[in-house]
Amino acid sequence: MAVLNQMKLLISLAQIDGRVAEREQYYIVNIGRANGIYPDEIQPLFERRHELIVPEDLTTDQKFNYIFSLVQLMKIDERMYKEEILFCSQIAVKLGYDQQVMFELMLHVKASNMSESEMTELKNITAKYLKKKEA
Repeated sequence: MAVLNQMKLLISLAQIDGRVAEREQYYIVNIGRANGIYPDEIQPLFERRHELIVPEDLTTDQKFNYIFSLVQLMKIDERMYKEEILFCSQIAVKLGYDQQVMFELMLHVKASNMSESEMTELKNITAKYLKKKEA
């Protein structure tokens, strides 16, 4: 279910500028595929608007994957709109990050594939912005 919610968040971000570019659609379909969701299950999701649901029981890695995929998707069409940045910031806060995490992500996330060491370094950087839950 968390993957489906992630797909819907990605689609909502892609829809912000009025249309979903082919590269954005391809990126989203590939994330679905990597998580066992077939393209024909994802395709209908592009045709509607979605409620922005961020699951509460995500692991630190899942939270990172959510925000990373959103920022990478935003960079993929080589245009970043203020509305997209605001959307990603709001989701980051819902995931439990400090809003400042967006500056780090904007600086370090590449639209192309990133190496394992780049990803590990980025995970370490973003972890500093993850707010601790109060007991």
